[in-house]
Amino acid sequence: MFGYYLDLALRSLRRNKMLTALMVLAIALGIGASMTTLTVLHVLSGDPMPGRSATLFYPQLDPQDMDGYEPGKEPMQQVTWIDGMNLLHAKRGLRQALMTGGAVPVQPAQSGMDPFYSDARYTSNDFFAMFQVPFLYGRGWSEADDNDKARVVVITRTLNEKLFAGKDSTGQTLRMGDTAFRIIGVLDSWRPNPHFYDMNMGNYVASEDVFLPLTTARELRFDHNGSTDCWGTGGGDEEHMETAPCVWLQFWVQLSGVSDAATYKEFLVHYSQEQKAMGRFQRPPNVRLPTLMEWLDINKVVPGDVRLQTWLAFGFLLVCLVNTIGLMLAKFLRRSGELGVRRALGASKREVFAQLLVESGVIGLAGGMGGLLLAFLGLWLVRKQPSDYAALAHLDMSMLLITFLLAVGSSLLAGLLPAWRACQITPALQLKSQ
Repeated sequence: MFGYYLDLALRSLRRNKMLTALMVLAIALGIGASMTTLTVLHVLSGDPMPGRSATLFYPQLDPQDMDGYEPGKEPMQQVTWIDGMNLLHAKRGLRQALMTGGAVPVQPAQSGMDPFYSDARYTSNDFFAMFQVPFLYGRGWSEADDNDKARVVVITRTLNEKLFAGKDSTGQTLRMGDTAFRIIGVLDSWRPNPHFYDMNMGNYVASEDVFLPLTTARELRFDHNGSTDCWGTGGGDEEHMETAPCVWLQFWVQLSGVSDAATYKEFLVHYSQEQKAMGRFQRPPNVRLPTLMEWLDINKVVPGDVRLQTWLAFGFLLVCLVNTIGLMLAKFLRRSGELGVRRALGASKREVFAQLLVESGVIGLAGGMGGLLLAFLGLWLVRKQPSDYAALAHLDMSMLLITFLLAVGSSLLAGLLPAWRACQITPALQLKSQ
């Protein structure tokens, strides 16, 4: 029966080409605009660590003095060197990582290649396992390497291809500044979106090309990038960052789940009380322990204008559907004679209703294909924008499926009223009027 209805629908659409084209165009425009903005929102609001994000937490402390104190105010978003090292060495989580961003001068061994600066991540050994960073060759460094301030480095696949033509470079030497580092690992392609572990560098920037122990980077005084917030008489002197009252490091901890979060939060409160008793902290304990996704919400990672554009686009789709309803209503009612004959020959209202809905679905499918092309065009235009997330605007398989489901579903919804209205035709009156 569905094949028969489909054949009738195609015949009907071919008979009224102009009306059909207008309905398809209206749906295509609405779907194209909606899917363009929805895809951007989908990309920006996605989970950067699916399956693990619920176990990753970002501890926050309040180590400032009493100047500007407001009870309940959000604690600082980074930690000092002293607090970061204390939390790292306490090992109260399954894994923990202390880190910051920087830039290192790379001196290629190859003749003809000029030295260049590369973005770097100075971190501790748990970083790779905690964030499930994939390795192409080799491995990360050990806790002993952290403690020994070892001259070891992990580079990305991109840098490996640039310096070593993509060959296994583990065991090779990479000179950064005046120091020779031993390459112990090469990362496979890895770019979490957003750049959740350090949003001071930008919410959607690419991951760094060089990873080395934080302790090593500090001993060699490699450049530190990112925000530094100080208070009291503290300053941002790079030579004394280990003792300065400044927050400039990010600390992440992996717990077994939310059940362990309460215990870890109690540990943070107890730690704050200890530091206050020692005279380092002055404010009452004020700690937070957001999960990864809560941390993204706190930092408002998804731009507000993207959400607004999505709502506006769906409003435009609604306007397009209202127009489509009017066009369908006109089209179906013009076929009152044909539908009256079908009813007189024995077709029930339900069968006529189903026939007209199939016709609506075919219009939606055609509109979906047109909308898909417009969405590709819209996303191409988004990628031309100067924003840091522009390069991420691509349609994946899930959004491709949603495009057609939304198009067909919208057209079926739009066809309900016209189809129902057309079914109310009295066959006798229609035959008499013929």
